[in-house]
Amino acid sequence: MNNQEIAKKVIDALGGRENVNSVAHCATRLRVMVKDEGKINKEVIENLEKVQGAFFNSGQYQIIFGTGTVNKMYDEVVALGLPTSSKDDMKAEAAKQGNWFQRAIRTFGDVFVPIIPVIVATGLFMGVRGLFIALEMPLPGDFATYTQILTDTAFIILPGLVVWSTFRVFGGNPAVGIVLGMMLVSGSLPNAWAVAQGGEVTAMNFFGFIPVVGLQGSVLPAFIIGVVGAKFEKAVRKVVPDVIDLLVTPFVTLLVMSILGLFVIGPVFHVVENYILIATKAILSMPFGLGGFLIGGVHQLIVVSGVHHIFNLLEVQLLAADHANPFNAIITAAMTAQGAATVAVGVKTKNPKLKTLAFPAALSAFLGITEPAIFGVNLRFRKPFFLSLIAGAIGGGLASILGLAGTGNGITIIPGTMLYIGNGQLAQYLLMVAVSFALGFALTYMFGYEDEKEVATEVETERLVQEETTGNIPAALQNETLVTPIVGDVVALADVNDPVFSSGAMGQGIAVKPSQGVVYAPADAEVSIVFPTGHAFGLKTTDGAEVLIHVGIDTVSMNGDGFEAKVAQGDKVKAGDVLGTFDSNKIAAAGLDDTTMVIVTNTADYASVAPVATGSVAKGDAVIEVKI
Repeated sequence: MNNQEIAKKVIDALGGRENVNSVAHCATRLRVMVKDEGKINKEVIENLEKVQGAFFNSGQYQIIFGTGTVNKMYDEVVALGLPTSSKDDMKAEAAKQGNWFQRAIRTFGDVFVPIIPVIVATGLFMGVRGLFIALEMPLPGDFATYTQILTDTAFIILPGLVVWSTFRVFGGNPAVGIVLGMMLVSGSLPNAWAVAQGGEVTAMNFFGFIPVVGLQGSVLPAFIIGVVGAKFEKAVRKVVPDVIDLLVTPFVTLLVMSILGLFVIGPVFHVVENYILIATKAILSMPFGLGGFLIGGVHQLIVVSGVHHIFNLLEVQLLAADHANPFNAIITAAMTAQGAATVAVGVKTKNPKLKTLAFPAALSAFLGITEPAIFGVNLRFRKPFFLSLIAGAIGGGLASILGLAGTGNGITIIPGTMLYIGNGQLAQYLLMVAVSFALGFALTYMFGYEDEKEVATEVETERLVQEETTGNIPAALQNETLVTPIVGDVVALADVNDPVFSSGAMGQGIAVKPSQGVVYAPADAEVSIVFPTGHAFGLKTTDGAEVLIHVGIDTVSMNGDGFEAKVAQGDKVKAGDVLGTFDSNKIAAAGLDDTTMVIVTNTADYASVAPVATGSVAKGDAVIEVKI
């Protein structure tokens, strides 16, 4: 299929254009805001060509296409009429979704994600600088100073970055935020790190009892100051006349928030931050690697829940305090195991589409993005996901035992190698990655995945054995022509306003808009199913076709009102015999569509299942040809 054909099927499976509020995309995913999640045919979407997985999260239905492909698919669905919105608009809408805890964690993510690239770059600078030191390569004095500028600046001004980003997220003026943040680390204040070392530098003593120092390296106090400051600025702007807003609002905001930040919020939340840091380190330093085992085991589960951004806050705190991040190695173990499980599925399966999906998803995981592996492969088959959690737990425990700690955050596995080159832990890091990969692969390959084709073969073999022993061997399939079970006007199945049928997920066939309320047998057959509501019938013809006749769309909701079955399960019928009756007026009165679908549900057993009728059809007219 080309991209346009895939886009059409995506729209149909989303419940049609009328079920879509807006669509946007990020680097890997098509993000769709839908009106009714229940109308999404998720199975059809997940099995479409080029789709690497799909899931519903944060108020969005997210379809993973992968880098590059997603841009092309976005252009196609927009060209076919889906309404667009910016990622910020979608984020604002999605922010309303979920409970208070999920919304709070998403907010943490919105604040800290823009800062991560700076921390990543700083961590890489630390790695390169550490490599020079490890190789005993002397750095000239001026160059050594320059390298220190590269490695220290981000952490010195970290509160400024945090306050800036928080103002941006909470609707304040980011310029005011960054100036306020830089005030907190002004060179006129005693340096927090120098005061902590207990030398000649001491805290300033305001009013005789308030110790004040700079907030270098502080994260939580800066975040709280940013939240309060942004809300305070917006409150001031509401009461200040527009003509003096430019002068008064920034002045009042900086004055009040600098006082609150340095004398109240900073000291109080610096204590809270220290307790959080102590608790985090206590978990990470649990004996026998238990802390790493616990975090490595639950990390990817937390990713599925969408609240994994809490780790950003903790990692930045650790880096600001010690310039070392034990979380990075533990998270790397969990992600490596997830990618390895996906590789195992790709190696073991004989399904070409699944192979094509699994290996790129695994590569994405090894580059630091596990969502395609999780949602496209591992969660789909369940066992690979949960076995990879076990492997990730063991790998995380090993990371803790080895004392691994990266010099940055935000990058893992292959790119993350750079965070361990300069600190002398590269060999241990590679060992941990190898163990996590081996466990994730081995557990999944041996116990976590049984190829669908192999299962199908076993089922088929078991069926044949039963038929041989019981003598109940059905006749081989034959070519046959089905006649219309409904008198009326033919409708193409793809045009039916129900994605379960229009997508072909149930099989190929035809639809008819009735002009009479009678259902006839389309061939000589045995009645295999009669729905209690009388709105649908299943038949197996004497030549082997399995046929579903479904009167109307969503008519099951009528609970049989207006329907009457004339046959029972197990009855033998001839072509043209009456199976049941229905009242189109009652269907219309219920606000439903009486279009009737005629589906060959064992379409996969035939070389072709093709409609042969157009326009109006009368009793006895041929509508479908099936050929072996």
